[in-house]
Amino acid sequence: MLIKELSEKTGASIRSIRYYEEQQLIQASRLPNGYRWYDDSAIERVKTIQLYLSLGLNSEDIAAVIECPAVVQTNRPLCKAAYDLYRTKLLAVNKQIELLDNVRKRLEGKIEEFEVQSKNTEESG
Repeated sequence: MLIKELSEKTGASIRSIRYYEEQQLIQASRLPNGYRWYDDSAIERVKTIQLYLSLGLNSEDIAAVIECPAVVQTNRPLCKAAYDLYRTKLLAVNKQIELLDNVRKRLEGKIEEFEVQSKNTEESG
């Protein structure tokens, strides 16, 4: 299938598909006219890449685990590399949540200070 058809079947933009190819996450053969040609397995491959991107992985991370099954199957469990990557990513996400929670609390405190000060100014004025 041509890149446009792969894009339509996966929802990935043509630009994204070209990027995946550049990052060697997918491969295309070339037709005599130079157009990219993808076999049907590219559909699942792009969907797997999209899944990993939705988990917050970057292309380098994805390259390390792209050959691992994306979901547990009875005959092919997730590989250790994917497990380790998921755990590392979860730790990073939890750290970001903690940092954002602290920022939120400080912002709420500043807003409360402002509102109290504004109320006191109105009452005394």
